[in-house]
Amino acid sequence: MGRRSNGDGEMPALTRRATIKDVAVAAGVSRSTASRALTGRGYVAAGARERILAAAEELRYVPDAAARYLKQQVSLSIGVLVSDLRNSFYARLAAGIGQTARARGFSLVLGDDGGSAQTQVEIAETFVATRVAGVIVTPTSAEVTTYLLRHRVPVVEVDRQFAAGTCDAVVVANRTMSQRVTAYLLRQGHRRIALLVDTATLTMGGDRHAGYLAALAAAGVPPDSDLVVGSDLEVGAAREAAGALLAGPHRPTAVFAANNVLAEGVWRAAREIGLSIPADLSVVSFDDAPWMSLVAPGVTAVDQDEEALGAAAVNRLLERIAYPGAEPVTITMPTRLVHRASTGAPLR
Repeated sequence: MGRRSNGDGEMPALTRRATIKDVAVAAGVSRSTASRALTGRGYVAAGARERILAAAEELRYVPDAAARYLKQQVSLSIGVLVSDLRNSFYARLAAGIGQTARARGFSLVLGDDGGSAQTQVEIAETFVATRVAGVIVTPTSAEVTTYLLRHRVPVVEVDRQFAAGTCDAVVVANRTMSQRVTAYLLRQGHRRIALLVDTATLTMGGDRHAGYLAALAAAGVPPDSDLVVGSDLEVGAAREAAGALLAGPHRPTAVFAANNVLAEGVWRAAREIGLSIPADLSVVSFDDAPWMSLVAPGVTAVDQDEEALGAAAVNRLLERIAYPGAEPVTITMPTRLVHRASTGAPLR
């Protein structure tokens, strides 16, 4: 499989992925010399280095991350623990994690906890028992992260953060974007703006609530506790909570749903009651979902790039594995407000 002529002076094409041995043979050097040239670690004569780099390019050689981790006796599996794969947000997040992990030579051990803190810890116990290289988790409490760190398993919290300063995290600016959304509704003339939030004790829900309150305060609008409504993270429960909110005589003119599941509940409740969107009710969601661009009118939403979140989490985890003593890092990913037709000035 070396760099031998096929009679026309050309190197025959490989029918499999090139290895460092192929590069060494093609360049006419030892495997250790090829390794030093390609990693930049150690001396290699200039002429030999040029031949090695040329051979690597011609063979389309890509360093094998999996081999490096095997040499270090580290597992090639990553544990991924998300809240609900039926939710398009978590499904796309897991897809982004999977694509990047495979490209880096790792497989996934995927767990779905259904939003249960107890189930999260049970799945984490399985991850520890199977000796995964590290875990990416959307935590529902600090318990799961504490458990994994206690067993010296590298952890990256994604979407929610419970262990700031203790482990790495990849999040979005929940408070900032919620403040921006609420301010946007205030500029349209709304003063009775409701916030529908998940009743679970999630840090992102608290940050989104804080952003909502900050926008009201900046505009001089007194907060109304009756307009902050909690719901279980399930469409039926969200529809029921939204229905009670919208049925009263002093209903809000706008609803800011703190995630895509709650937004679906608001949408269904408004339709069942017979409210016109946005004439009777403006609706904004934190989280975009495929259905929001398919309904009429489309739903204005904060768009997060879930696949980019997943990719960043994998890269952060592999950095943690490679440099376990480094200080914890929190990465804040960008978001954008996607304007559709579900918002407008209030009629009353």
